[in-house]
Amino acid sequence: MSARTKIVSALADKLKLINGTPPYNSNLVGTNVSTKLKFWDEVPDYPYICAVPGTEHREYLPGGFKWGHLNVALKLYVYGEDSHDRLENLISDVEYTIYNNETLEYDLNKLSTEILITSIVTDEGLLAPYGVGEVNISIRYEV
Repeated sequence: MSARTKIVSALADKLKLINGTPPYNSNLVGTNVSTKLKFWDEVPDYPYICAVPGTEHREYLPGGFKWGHLNVALKLYVYGEDSHDRLENLISDVEYTIYNNETLEYDLNKLSTEILITSIVTDEGLLAPYGVGEVNISIRYEV
């Protein structure tokens, strides 16, 4: 399994801990997180998150040291009368999880060194009663 796959899988495991008890607002029931892309009409239960690896670039430094910068898209799906509020709560839960897991262990003795949120986009209520959002993050790790 590649580092890209392991990193996304480790991130998905952390997101599965969003269980509706404080400090979380949403409940992902432990199974509503996937590392495969699904579109909102394919989602079996709400709320739902898809963690999908994207582009990666490398930074080559002296002494053969390399950083990998992996972009990951988190697709967020909610459903309900108050879909906009549910989506904002889920985004808040995702932010909390990311900020508290900046050094994510993705393999034995291998850690990410930084996870940054690069953008947050929502459907702005256009798909009500569905809510669709995307949180894009960049994960830095040693290659």
